[in-house]
Amino acid sequence: MKPVRNHKAYWAFIGHRVSGLALAVFLPFHFLALGLALEGAAPLDGFLKFAELPLVKVAEWGLVIFLGLHLAFGIRLLVLEFFPWRATNDARLSWVGWGTGLAMLVGVVFLMGVF
Repeated sequence: MKPVRNHKAYWAFIGHRVSGLALAVFLPFHFLALGLALEGAAPLDGFLKFAELPLVKVAEWGLVIFLGLHLAFGIRLLVLEFFPWRATNDARLSWVGWGTGLAMLVGVVFLMGVF
């Protein structure tokens, strides 16, 4: 018997929760940028200059990865909840790998557009 914490579904659970928390931390900064846009061009230009720093770009890339993970693992959860399982070794467990791969692909595409 496999330990519960060493199971693909457990890591999908953790990935979904951690990516959700990272997105929740990001939201205030997003609203700050939108608020600066309403204040005028000068404050927004200062923020956009800050956003050009390499560390900020890497953080944005990580956020896009988290967004992809949250989306893929969230869809997986919805399918698990709304469709019946046929067997305990159902093929849906392999969706964890496909979801991770999809999130990484989205991150690479974003990274190519940023740099």
